[in-house]
Amino acid sequence: MATVELRFSAQPEHVRTARLVAAAVARRAGVDEAVLDEVRLAVGEACSRAVGLHRSNDVMTPIRVVLTEEEKTFSIEVGDEVPGAGVAAADAAGVPGARASAPAEDFDDADGEDEMGLAVIRGLVDDVEVSAGEDGGTIRMTWPVSSADILS
Repeated sequence: MATVELRFSAQPEHVRTARLVAAAVARRAGVDEAVLDEVRLAVGEACSRAVGLHRSNDVMTPIRVVLTEEEKTFSIEVGDEVPGAGVAAADAAGVPGARASAPAEDFDDADGEDEMGLAVIRGLVDDVEVSAGEDGGTIRMTWPVSSADILS
């Protein structure tokens, strides 16, 4: 099992780098070439969401991205450190894990933006887990890898 961990400050310009790293590591792990665009888009959405949560809640700690290659799967976890006190078990849009992310005066429709980002991720990735707690939230996305070892 190989793991790559990336941490970056909550600046929108770092999301592109996270997408590029995720695609490169996914390719090396054996994720199908046809799925790499989905990996890039999903990671971009998850990282943008985490950046927005950090910035709107004045959280100064870095965003955490953990990329893990296992025997049959490749997973990416994007973590924020915004406390999940506002976690909804199942909100009206049916997106578990959505959080109130910002005061209304700082960000128009913060809940709607959060729900939309999660919906996009769920549309791109078949295996998604969203969790949140006192220490922050995590989006875990998993893809299958091909049985052939691409880069031996």
